[in-house]
Amino acid sequence: MPQWKLSLVRIPATLRRYALATLSVASALGVALLLGLYHFRGVEFPLFLFAIALTVWYAGVGPAIVAVVLSSLAFDYFFTDPLYSFSVTRSDVPYFIVFILFASLLTWFSAVRHRVERKLLRSRDELKKEVLVRTQQASLLNLTHDTIFVRDMNDIIIYWNRGAQELYGWTAEQAVGKRSHDLLRTVFPAPIEEIQAELLSADRWEGDVA
Repeated sequence: MPQWKLSLVRIPATLRRYALATLSVASALGVALLLGLYHFRGVEFPLFLFAIALTVWYAGVGPAIVAVVLSSLAFDYFFTDPLYSFSVTRSDVPYFIVFILFASLLTWFSAVRHRVERKLLRSRDELKKEVLVRTQQASLLNLTHDTIFVRDMNDIIIYWNRGAQELYGWTAEQAVGKRSHDLLRTVFPAPIEEIQAELLSADRWEGDVA
């Protein structure tokens, strides 16, 4: 029996982006012409701007420029007197300038916003990876029976491992968030304020505690 082999033809990403620009403008034009049949006037301007915004958001600046050009040509041909021609009178020039400037501003604003959003998403992904690494490190520290706990500069406990729980008796839930010298009743050889000042100035402090 004959055998058939089917394969999908993948459209290059660049071609898809520019196809989106063409499709967006064509859709805006179709809707504007359809509404024109029902005597809705003045809808073509916002529809073309929406097509441009959609293109720049999903396809980028290059396809958005194509969308601006196509929208300008479609607007001139279908909605500017004399209809169905590419002639532009002197009175139409300011209107086209406003349209192109407004579309360019919209393209720039959308591109900047999209770029910022991508950076935020990338930062969020990096933060997730960092949290995962820190969580794995904390899990490893929690496996040891050595006493390990971490305090911030306000002497608040922010990490408490299983070894600390075995030595002092408090669970991590009970210890985290407490001031360490209040919880452990630590006796320092000097006032805690002086120790903190030395720690801030020299980045270290050495001494015996009880």
